[in-house]
Amino acid sequence: MALRFIFHYPETAGFEGDLLDAGDFGEVAVAAERAGFDGISLSEHPVPGHEWLKTGGHQTLDPFVALGYAAGMTERLRLLTYLAVAPYRNPFLLAKAAATLDRLSGGRLILGLGTGYMKREYFAVGVDMQERNELFDEALDVLPMHWSGEPFSYQGKHFSARNVVARPRPAQNPIPIWIGGNSALSRRRVAERAQGWMPMSGGEELSAVTRTPALGSVGELASTIAELRAAAEKAGRDEPIDVLYSYHGSGIASPAVDVDRHRDALARVEEAGATWVVVSSHTRERSATLEFLDAFGANYCR
Repeated sequence: MALRFIFHYPETAGFEGDLLDAGDFGEVAVAAERAGFDGISLSEHPVPGHEWLKTGGHQTLDPFVALGYAAGMTERLRLLTYLAVAPYRNPFLLAKAAATLDRLSGGRLILGLGTGYMKREYFAVGVDMQERNELFDEALDVLPMHWSGEPFSYQGKHFSARNVVARPRPAQNPIPIWIGGNSALSRRRVAERAQGWMPMSGGEELSAVTRTPALGSVGELASTIAELRAAAEKAGRDEPIDVLYSYHGSGIASPAVDVDRHRDALARVEEAGATWVVVSSHTRERSATLEFLDAFGANYCR
């Protein structure tokens, strides 16, 4: 199966300018679909620290609201939360937001989830960061129960749901859950309970900031993917496990330059076992974003 490509809307860092200077999100989604991309994604930081934003942190939109906006303007693009921080929300509210977006988009949501890493944001939303792994696992329990449309009960750490039911059901059964992070725990969750893995491939510095082990070469990626899929098979699962690789090849911001080099690099990523690739343009103007989409689509998506 050929690689499929997701465009991550460019994230404006700091206070200079506004996130949407890179282009109206709906217009960008339409352009990405026209260029041949298979999906579009957004990250999540509802209330990041001031110092983080001043020193390189990025602005964000609410991913569920914005992806719903894009869904109404496109026909086939998959809509990825890359990633939503599951412990920030009561899992039933997370499930309902996901089910609503999936139903209204005709089954195009991919729910990318992670545990998060920002202490100040955890404090701001009123969640104990020390409980994040327990809360994340609760969400993995609750989401399929909620989406089933059948009555269920569940005793959580901070809630008690007794004989509850949620309708309408999402369009997909189930909504694919992709889990981000390089830790052994994240990979075990994918192997046992999710449909996809989103490894962090931005290097040592990014891994340190996001509190996840660094992922090295493409060769290391290949062996890790093989181990993950073997663990899924051992767990009795026969469904395919998607892998989303974030491509940061030098010079990719000018996708019409060194095309053969990038194609070779992407071919190695595919050989390693990745099924999807996410790229971003790092542009801060509408015209530059649209130019990137057209050039990338013409050289890699078609």
